[in-house]
Amino acid sequence: MNKLLTIAIPTYNRATLLEQQLSWLAKSLPGFESECEIIISDNCSTDNTQEIINKWQSIFSKTTFKYYRNQENIGLMPNIAACIQAASGKYVWTVGDDDPIQDNALTFLLRTIKQNPETALIFLNCYGRDKLTNEITVQRWFNSDSDAPMTNGKAALQRYLKESFGGVIFMTATVYQTVLVKRALHQWQSACKNLASQAYWTGFCAVHGSVIVTKNNYLECTMHASYLEQDPKWSFMMRYVYIPEVYAKLLEIGYSKTFCLQMILQNIVTKSDWIIFLGALRRWPGLAMNIIISYLVLIITSIRKSLLPRKALKVS
Repeated sequence: MNKLLTIAIPTYNRATLLEQQLSWLAKSLPGFESECEIIISDNCSTDNTQEIINKWQSIFSKTTFKYYRNQENIGLMPNIAACIQAASGKYVWTVGDDDPIQDNALTFLLRTIKQNPETALIFLNCYGRDKLTNEITVQRWFNSDSDAPMTNGKAALQRYLKESFGGVIFMTATVYQTVLVKRALHQWQSACKNLASQAYWTGFCAVHGSVIVTKNNYLECTMHASYLEQDPKWSFMMRYVYIPEVYAKLLEIGYSKTFCLQMILQNIVTKSDWIIFLGALRRWPGLAMNIIISYLVLIITSIRKSLLPRKALKVS
């Protein structure tokens, strides 16, 4: 790993937005060309993404610029994972093609990595802007008053998962130590089927080192912009499938049994979640029953695992 940082951008049919992100990068990169590599993973776009790539490859001639095009659309999470697997930098920053990033973010990030070379995970703080109203509705995703590394990464991650699960799975906010996140992908090989699996990748990294959560904002998270939020089944699946499975996996790698069970069980004690379940039961009775049965099985399995000694849990 001769590069310090891989900046990896998964993209699909958003050539205009990709060009805006590459324009930001072109302004931020001068002076750091030898320390960074750029990866674009195109999920078989049908727009003019290829033209944009051809244009910018020559502009980034002083740094390593890699472009991959999937032969078919492999899905969101597999494309993010492909970016990580292709990374050769010591750290990998997965960047959304549509997320506004401040001009000083890259300089800050590289300086922070150099000053804290053993850090396992970095979260760049951000504010949230509602796409529908254009108003800033979240001032900061993470409550942090220092850029200093938190040596108990597991405790820090538990805190932020409870505070803002959405912030933890905001892709552009996360910078991984590459070796660790690749180990996380290997550890849970079917993670790409889970749309919340980035929370597991961050959790795995945090177990193995310190965590930095910046006190200042360096990004904007555009809320209500994802196509997933337009799918009425998405919220139901997130609550009863994806998030509980993540906590079950975190339980297996050493996170607090009490914490993980609390997070898994929260969907059967929260009134709003029951309303969502009953709504899903009316609209998609077969799907809702299958999912709730799987959810209850996961609860029972997790409770059993929580009763095992930690060594036995690792073996299982």
